[in-house]
Amino acid sequence: MDESRRDRDAEGRARNARPRDGLGRPLPYGTPGVERQPEGVVRSPDETVREAQRLLDAGMPFHAHEVFEDAWKSGPEAERELWRGLAQMAVGLTHSARGNAAGGARLLRRGAAAVADFRDAEPYGIGVDRLVDWARELAGRVDPPGPGSGAADTGAGDAGTGGARVVDAAAEAPRLRSGGRAGG
Repeated sequence: MDESRRDRDAEGRARNARPRDGLGRPLPYGTPGVERQPEGVVRSPDETVREAQRLLDAGMPFHAHEVFEDAWKSGPEAERELWRGLAQMAVGLTHSARGNAAGGARLLRRGAAAVADFRDAEPYGIGVDRLVDWARELAGRVDPPGPGSGAADTGAGDAGTGGARVVDAAAEAPRLRSGGRAGG
């Protein structure tokens, strides 16, 4: 493939066709990668939770975020913040596993804040209380608050790529439904 041209989908929109690894990082053309999640799939909430859990358990939080993103974009307005927050937590785990401590912690905390309003409802059996606790605890471990940390940083940059705080995405994957482990 000519790498100087932009990849386009059937509608002509720019789409990167490079293969990806399990954490969503692009690989060189021609390298075997992990199959990508199809975009725009409308699933029931139960199907969304099951598919996202399968991907999280497999150490593929980037792919789980895409499942949550589909629910966020296609679901009822009243649930969008729930699915958006779950997507942010999955991306936070992705960044933490890639070694981006500040970015990972920031997204874990943002996702926890987004879903916190759903604590009393436990929608679709999702253990919101435990997920919020898991996200905040993991954020504190990968990027503890203090001088030089990204914990107080509200910018959109990806600073803080220290490799010392890389986590194993599968080992740290949370249980989405109540009754399972909260994390790692």
